[in-house]
Amino acid sequence: MVEENSCVAVYDNHLQAEEAVRRLLAKGFDAGKLSIVGKGYQREEHPIGFYNTGDRMKFWGAQGAFWGGLWGLLLGAAFFWVPGLGAVVIAGPLVSALVAALEGAAVVGGFSVLGAALYSIGIPRDSIIRYEAAIKSDHYLLIVHGDQGEVERAHDVLAGGDARDVTIHLS
Repeated sequence: MVEENSCVAVYDNHLQAEEAVRRLLAKGFDAGKLSIVGKGYQREEHPIGFYNTGDRMKFWGAQGAFWGGLWGLLLGAAFFWVPGLGAVVIAGPLVSALVAALEGAAVVGGFSVLGAALYSIGIPRDSIIRYEAAIKSDHYLLIVHGDQGEVERAHDVLAGGDARDVTIHLS
């Protein structure tokens, strides 16, 4: 079960998101409480693919090194085609919330399945609209799940970086 307190940061590109993950890990955050969401496989000129080798997901394509590196750091990974958003890649605990939304057909209030997953972890409706718009615009979401103290500490770490938006959501 994903904790319902979160700190969500929005990044313009994958390099900023990856650097933020590394900053959090360097500050002692548990990799098992970090999720990242992104897309951006448009105009790919080379094959794109995912495959599983034992307990590790592999990716090849333009951003393969980025996603491969994050999959080595974060727990769980998934690739989905989400109507209205396109190809979305998720790593971390949010994967289980998205799968639960898919399996339970828990699409909420006109949101995509990603929006339903965000709603299930306590993200308010107005913020979900912002986050879905960010994903549509090829930005990246970094979500820190945890108790109130953890998400407040994550906010302090992330607010000093390159994020375009850093918001705490408490249940």
